[in-house]
Amino acid sequence: MPQDVREESRKQLEDQMRLRREVQALEERDFQLWSIVVLIGLVLVAGIAGLLVPTVVWNIHFFRFDAHYLPQLLFGLIALVLLFNVYVIKQRLELRHTREELVLQMVYNEASERLSLVDPLTDTFNRRYMDQVIAKDLSRAERQGINLVFLMIDVNDFKSVNTRFGHLTGDRILVEVAQVLKRTFRASDIIIRFGGDEFLVMLADADEHSSEYAIERLRRQLEKWNSEKSIPGYCMSLSWGAAIYAKGSELKNVLDTADRKMYEHKATNANRIETVGKQ
Repeated sequence: MPQDVREESRKQLEDQMRLRREVQALEERDFQLWSIVVLIGLVLVAGIAGLLVPTVVWNIHFFRFDAHYLPQLLFGLIALVLLFNVYVIKQRLELRHTREELVLQMVYNEASERLSLVDPLTDTFNRRYMDQVIAKDLSRAERQGINLVFLMIDVNDFKSVNTRFGHLTGDRILVEVAQVLKRTFRASDIIIRFGGDEFLVMLADADEHSSEYAIERLRRQLEKWNSEKSIPGYCMSLSWGAAIYAKGSELKNVLDTADRKMYEHKATNANRIETVGKQ
């Protein structure tokens, strides 16, 4: 993983931990505030009970209760209750405002983190996703004894596409390729724009047989897209290569194998799909 990516990941983790600590501190403060409310309430109830039934609470022979002071004492207790309620309401409003700010900041950070992992053009994951997240998927697959298949996919003759149609149409074609891949693969599979016109697909819990079935689905989706003639004069053609990631494998070696197979197929036209109604 590049140094700048590791540094950014560390900062994001520190920010998340800091926000969680602040939220936890708010919850503890909220609990303390309500504890004080309950305690003061018990004290006030005991005080009022003591004023109203002095012979029961303070049954001492030298105690003399003067009822003349009862209104003043009750008024004082009522004023104390009102002041304390004002304080509690103010503290609750401050806690609520602070909590809302922290929640918004957490949501913003999570959205920013997600956007940093998504390619803005094709709305697929980007290389940063591989650096930060995919290692966790590999570890989980190894713990569960699940094989993964990595499928490297390349758009054939994409450089000539930009020359013939222009870069705007080239961008649109990349978006269309991403849509074809999304319609082809399962929701549990991960689609990554590996770079330029190359895409990487990680097939979860797959083997050689299931990857061949997925490639056949991709062939059908390509044929369907070309038959619709979405971009006049253009025939979408892809090359691909697959490699299995098993327990103990090195990701770099697996990707190199998939990349090599993709270029072998590109050279032999083994996986090129010609248009079904070529214009």
